[in-house]
Amino acid sequence: MKLVEHFENGLSSPICLTWELTYACNLACTHCLSSSGRRDPRELSTAECLGVIDELRRMQVFYVNIGGGEPTVRADFWQLLTYAVDQGVGVKFSTNGIRITPERARQLAGTDYVDVQVSLDGATAAVNDSVRGPGSFDAAYRAMSNLADAGLSGFKISVVMTRENVDQLDEFKAIADGFGAQLRITRLRPSGRGADVWSELHPTAEQQRRIYHWLLAHGDTVLTGDSFFHLNALGPESLPGLNLCGAGRVVCLIDPVGDVYACPFAIHDQFLAGNVRGPGGFETVWRTSELFTRLRSPQTGGACTSCSEYDSCRGGCMAAKFFTGLPLDGPDPECVRGNAELALASAGDARPHPDKDHSRTGGRRSAVTLGMPSARPAVPYRACDTSPLAALR
Repeated sequence: MKLVEHFENGLSSPICLTWELTYACNLACTHCLSSSGRRDPRELSTAECLGVIDELRRMQVFYVNIGGGEPTVRADFWQLLTYAVDQGVGVKFSTNGIRITPERARQLAGTDYVDVQVSLDGATAAVNDSVRGPGSFDAAYRAMSNLADAGLSGFKISVVMTRENVDQLDEFKAIADGFGAQLRITRLRPSGRGADVWSELHPTAEQQRRIYHWLLAHGDTVLTGDSFFHLNALGPESLPGLNLCGAGRVVCLIDPVGDVYACPFAIHDQFLAGNVRGPGGFETVWRTSELFTRLRSPQTGGACTSCSEYDSCRGGCMAAKFFTGLPLDGPDPECVRGNAELALASAGDARPHPDKDHSRTGGRRSAVTLGMPSARPAVPYRACDTSPLAALR
């Protein structure tokens, strides 16, 4: 059996587990996958987080991707990081850099099995701050300087590719090389607040082609997180990576309140598999949930199987299809053969919208009703209607 075929059937433990510790965030990025901003008071306590780490150790999960929100605003973040490493669970955490002081940078440089990923979506302040907010470029640059000065080589600079920054790929690479860091570029997904800006910000077809060829030239030194396997249909050479949607098979997400989703880019009740607070914890959700069992069953591939390039792109990204209103067994919305164009045009406003919103502005949109509408409470209340940094200072 080929390795990919083995992965399609699911593994006893996830290879890549993303864990969002909090929805609190000091920024309000326009493309935030989790619509973060305000803290949810129901988020897992320190004791519950330590219990999840113990469970991951028992399941032999090698490392966990920690994100948010901004994970470092949790008062117990550094305690949780240290505990995970001590238990043999490696940690890669994403940060906007706001809390990476010289002291914390030195601490990280002296800690094994920790990988730091600083988010930067523009090689210049003008491009970056238009997406991530005023001052965010300077904060990220300061954090990277602190990490480099502390002697932490090989940390990651994570870039979400947009229509505005594709022309800066060489500049991003130069920034990473200058800090002794590694560049990681990922795909813009129409998830969270990203659904609001995807049609304006996702790279054009010509830019997708440029990304593909740029990665062929630099793929041995640039990470992608398997974001761009849908571009493999562009040519005979395949980009490095798994070339497979791993949702529920080898990847999943735990959100701040313990809900487990099939994919970090599909935070929607349609992809909710269970909660770590339930009987049996995370292990039971991962190994026995109905949703994950269904995702691990043989997939037909739908209309895409008739395409000569199906083996190259495997139909693309499940989350991208869902949030653009396309069938999950149909073509990716950025199909390089243009096979999704008619379906995208007809989807219009009928596409499902993300049904979770922790944005500080509130009231971004109403959740899409996929079944019978639910009654609203007499007194409006949102669990995350608190300061983004409440109780986390």
